[in-house]
Amino acid sequence: MSAKLRHLAIVSDRPALLSQFYRELFGMKGSPPEAGAAAVVSDGYVGLNVNPRVPGRQGGFDHFGFEVDDVDEVRDRLREGYPSIELSRRPGSRPFAGISTHDPVGNVFDLSQKDMANRSGLYTEEIADQPRRVDHVVLRVVEAERAARFYMDVFDLEEMEKAPSDPDTYLTDGRVTFVISPWRIGDYAGGGIERPALEHIGFKVESVEQVLADLEAMSERSPELAPKPWKAGSEGEVRLRQFAQCRRGQVQLCDPDGVLIDVSE
Repeated sequence: MSAKLRHLAIVSDRPALLSQFYRELFGMKGSPPEAGAAAVVSDGYVGLNVNPRVPGRQGGFDHFGFEVDDVDEVRDRLREGYPSIELSRRPGSRPFAGISTHDPVGNVFDLSQKDMANRSGLYTEEIADQPRRVDHVVLRVVEAERAARFYMDVFDLEEMEKAPSDPDTYLTDGRVTFVISPWRIGDYAGGGIERPALEHIGFKVESVEQVLADLEAMSERSPELAPKPWKAGSEGEVRLRQFAQCRRGQVQLCDPDGVLIDVSE
């Protein structure tokens, strides 16, 4: 199976502002959304939706999605190896999410294939390259080995080599690295407890120094686009230290809503 990690989604009260942040800092393509609508931007491979937050919906880095050659093949693999997992067809207005499902530990994700009628906009364009692109996505889960095996079994993601001391599992679709990281409550000792969930988005860039310079200039020009400040004191230090353990990132920052981002060359 040829599965590609082509979709990420953030839930926010400010889709237009966040889409502007990703367009200006990372050069993602897209247009400002209509009032009240979701924003969609792309690095030429991964589409990033910023969906409006509605009652009952948590904000932040929310879910991801795979593009596959044949959704029916995914259905067959789930039926054979993971019969308790169901697929749910989504409303046709969404430009990527034709079907949603979940992994064995409860992380929800979307499925799409090229000929699905709902696909529109940036999701129908040919794959392209740009200097700043999504490199990795980190998912923290309680049963990391079980989750990693699921994504290899169902989507044929390839496991990458790593250091023996590294507790994470690195899966790749050939372009984007999907990092499955163990969640342990003790890792948050001294700070706020973050639930098991998607943790951060990693960008590969042509120059970390240039990105930081661009970020500073953008923040001075448009203060509303500045990253959300870290929590002061030891709790903020604990959270930043935990975030910085990602072995694929060099510098840690966040967007105006506080969604975690790291960058590397």
